[in-house]
Formats: sequence, C-alpha cells, structure tokens
Amino acid sequence: MNGFWDQVYFDNPLKKYFFVFIAICIGFLFKRIFSKFVAGHLFRAAARLDKGIDKSSFVKLLLDPLEIFLIAFIAIIGIDKLRFPSVFEFEFFGIPLKSIVHGFAKTILIVVFIWLLLRVIDFISLLLKEKARVSGGIKDHQLVVFFRDFLKVIIGIIGMLMVLGMGFGFEVSKLWTGLGLAGAAIALSLRESIENLIASFIIFFDKPFMVGDAVKVNNISGVVEKIGLRSTRIRTDLKTYVTVPNKQMVDSIVDNQSLRTYRKAEIRLQIESSTTSGSIHSFVEECRKLLLDKSFISDATVYLNEISGTSFQISIDYFTSPIPVNEFNKIKEKLNLEILGLLETYKIVIAGSGMTVKIENMGA
Repeated sequence: MNGFWDQVYFDNPLKKYFFVFIAICIGFLFKRIFSKFVAGHLFRAAARLDKGIDKSSFVKLLLDPLEIFLIAFIAIIGIDKLRFPSVFEFEFFGIPLKSIVHGFAKTILIVVFIWLLLRVIDFISLLLKEKARVSGGIKDHQLVVFFRDFLKVIIGIIGMLMVLGMGFGFEVSKLWTGLGLAGAAIALSLRESIENLIASFIIFFDKPFMVGDAVKVNNISGVVEKIGLRSTRIRTDLKTYVTVPNKQMVDSIVDNQSLRTYRKAEIRLQIESSTTSGSIHSFVEECRKLLLDKSFISDATVYLNEISGTSFQISIDYFTSPIPVNEFNKIKEKLNLEILGLLETYKIVIAGSGMTVKIENMGA
C-alpha cells in the first residue's frame, strides 16, 4: 500500500496530492462555519462601538468574501506545498512560468482581501447612515457617502500597488521614480479631475450647500441629489438630471435657496395718468390693509413710486415665510385676484389697456 502512495506524478508523490485534496475538501465543508465564526467575533468587536448593529446585515456582507478568502487561502497554501513540476519549468516571454503562477496566486489572495475590506467599509457606512437618518443629520449622511467612496478609491489604489509589489515583484518605489516624467504628464492631463476632487473637499468642509438643498448656479436651478468626488448632481425644475463639476460649484456664485428666510413677491402696476389722486390714494390704502391683514404675510409695502406723463406706477412688495414654491404660487394667485378686484372697485384702468389704434388712408 505504501508503494501506491509513494508513486510520483509530476515530481510529487501521490500522498501529497491526497493531503492537498483533503485539505481543500475540509475547507469547502467548513467554510460556512468558519466564516460565520470569524464574522461573529468581528460583530462582537463592532457591537462594542454601537449596540444597535444588525448582526444579520453584518454577517451577510462579510460571509461571501470570507468564504472565498478561506478557500483561496487553503488551496494556495496546499498547492504551494507541492513541488513545481519540472516539465513546466519553462519561460513565457522571458518570465518563468513558476513566477507567473505564484504571482497569480498572490493576486487572488490580495483581491479577495481587498474585497473583504470594501465590504467592511460598506457595512460601516450603512451603520453611520442609519445613525444619521435616526438623528436627522443630513450633513452627516452626505459626509458618510462621500468618505465611503473616497476610502474605496484609496483602498483600490493600495490594492493595485500590493498586486504589483507582492504579486509580481515590482519595486513600487522604483515604479514611482520611473513614472516621474510620465506622472507629470498624467498629472497635467488629469489636472481638471484633481481640481474637482479638491473642490469636493472644499464643499464638504465649507458646506455652502447639502444634499436636498434647492440651489441656483450658472442659470441652473434645482435640488442637489448627490455630491460626488468629481461632480454634483442636480435635479432641475424641469426634472432633468444635470451634472455640474465640483470646481464650478466652488468657483461660481451659488444661490442656496433653501437657506432663504423669506419669499418675496413683486407687483408693478402701470395705471392710466387720467386716474384721480383720490382713487389712487384709496386703492393704495386698501392694498396695504389687504396685505397686512393676511397672517401668512410677514411684511408688505405699497407705494405710488413714479409719476409720468403717460402713466402712474404703483409698486407692491410682500414677503412670506420660506414655504414650498407651489404653496407660494397659490398665495400669489389669490392676492393677484383680490388686487384686480380692488382695481375694478375703484375703476382704475391699467395703462395701455384702453388704447385704440386708428388707421387712416393717406392715399391721394
């Protein structure tokens, strides 16, 4: 029997293949149990920071990457114990096949490990977003989304460097040195993207606006739906979806309409110059009384502003609280109708409304 297990295939005895196979099978059988065990310990460590953590969500996020990492780790460690077959000792484009296989094996481990870290970041962001939702902190919510994306980019870059350095033996320091001139050219080509990235940090720390704010920038009006690493997404009043680079959001004049303390309405009436002063005086006083009696109006002014040879101008301004625009338009409509009623009561005619045009035949 020993002779059977000592038979050599591809420079390795049969018993080594058997042990590696058994180790991989055990890994497959116990991957779910071991992964839940590790996830449970990580959950208990995270629960010390916040008692409201949902264990099922935590385990669900980490289970798949933990299982794949476990199987990949066991398989790679087991296969590494085998002697590399001499029949495959050849070079591929000047690189030994053994080095290529080892590089791919390390790459798999690094990729799965980075995947696991990204899942942890996703869970932490879900936890912080839930806390922000409960507390009503919109600023905290958008900061969580921003830094989640930022950390994912950083970890992705670190993962690429780990693959190059640990997987394929590149010296990262020399790689950066060798890319000095190329890096300068790349930096110039990516100058706008870098400026937008810096602008995104300025937006989050200076907080000129937040997600959910109604803003107006560069003749674009709408509600901010997302602030990303490069751009800000705005849902316009026409329900279109506009992407504005963050650099423009920082360099341009941004009117944050959500921070207004009042909404203002203006009415400019041009009335005929034949209107008597008594009618104008009565109309102005009635307009003031009409507006000031309204509980939803904070302040109002009504004045006879201009007198000319063809018309008189009456300026009417009033302010309401920062109510939704639809409600504000309903108030404007109601007051406009009431003011038109006062014009009819005092028989005041809008300038130009009674104008007639007479055409005469000037022919011979």
